[in-house]
Amino acid sequence: MSKIKVGVVGCGQRAMGLIYTMLACEEAEIVAVCDIVEEKRIAAVKRVEEVRKTTPKSYADYEDLLKDENVQAVVICSSWEEHIRMAIRSMKAGKITAMEVGCSYDLEECWELVRTYEETKTPIMMMENCCFDKFELLSTSLARAGKFGEIVFAHGAYSHDLRFEMLENNYNYRLGNYLKRNCENYPTHELGPIAKLLDVNRGNRMVSLVSVASKAAGLKAVFNQYEKGKAHLGDTVKQGDIVTTIITCANGEVITLTLDTTLPKHYSREFTVRGTKGYAVQEANMVLFDCKELHDFAEPHKSLQRWIDNGEDYKAYLPDCWRNITQQEMELGHGGMDYMMFKAFFHAAIHGEPMPVDVYDAASWLAVSSLSEQSIAQGGAPQAFPDFTKGKWISRSRLDVVDFPTVADEE
Repeated sequence: MSKIKVGVVGCGQRAMGLIYTMLACEEAEIVAVCDIVEEKRIAAVKRVEEVRKTTPKSYADYEDLLKDENVQAVVICSSWEEHIRMAIRSMKAGKITAMEVGCSYDLEECWELVRTYEETKTPIMMMENCCFDKFELLSTSLARAGKFGEIVFAHGAYSHDLRFEMLENNYNYRLGNYLKRNCENYPTHELGPIAKLLDVNRGNRMVSLVSVASKAAGLKAVFNQYEKGKAHLGDTVKQGDIVTTIITCANGEVITLTLDTTLPKHYSREFTVRGTKGYAVQEANMVLFDCKELHDFAEPHKSLQRWIDNGEDYKAYLPDCWRNITQQEMELGHGGMDYMMFKAFFHAAIHGEPMPVDVYDAASWLAVSSLSEQSIAQGGAPQAFPDFTKGKWISRSRLDVVDFPTVADEE
């Protein structure tokens, strides 16, 4: 199989961006699209026609798309609450499945996702694009080379002021979640790259979690400032403005996550890795190794400045996909990481190779939402992580999302 025929479920804003990216992948042919809203289906069909000069079939019901024998792979871009359910149906229909990120609503649906994969053996990948970002991959490569020493701690955040975006659309599934739930509702962007670096589900696992949430004030504060928010003036917002989650791992590492989406702040994922020999901080594009300048207490701020934005100094550790990226590829979604993600998915699907973000990754990362909801409701009580691998994490070998270069030790 040199090409894979794709059906896209959900044709909203995110899906239209992914369609644009997939159309740049020569391995993919979009043969069907599906959405309950006719205007969205029409827009998706038009985009494919403009780029490929072919007309995909259009479905209002995703069950009809699953019955289409011409569809080999399904890309699920629907609302959060539908992702896992649709992925289960897709695997049962024998379709290679790509599931967009989001959250979980209970642990049982995560278990059902795993059980369905184990019963059907239908390939599935969660499309966590941040696992393919430049700084995260650079940091993982440096960690694999031992440059950070023994990893002790990692931190990530989804810091993105989404208040006005949530109020812009007539129906916004994210807003519905904020009104009804209080949890770490979007954990995978920050957790995914960290879990890969720490070999979670492959020699390591997440053992327990505690979460706490601040009060919910930020979203309600804009209801009266924004015309489209006034319809919600009487609504109760359950989602805390800042949610902090602490995860402990079997190998002794601690991970902290921050959800921060309803207060003024710049976008950041705050990706940070700390080890015995050094650390990496994405916000400063900074990689720092232990040296005597670190202990210069006379002028600490001056000593820090020399390392800010020094990530390019370690480009030899970047995987080929980032060293050779073109300007056109960088424009294919989130600075190029969407393109790399789809290239990895299509390669694995066509060649029958393991998915770089597999069903066990999906289940454990998405489970954070359900576990955090329980922890917050119980005043920050610890919650045990299910072992979705049922003990296989002990012997499963490492699987990185890309191949890292072999760089000679410079010391």
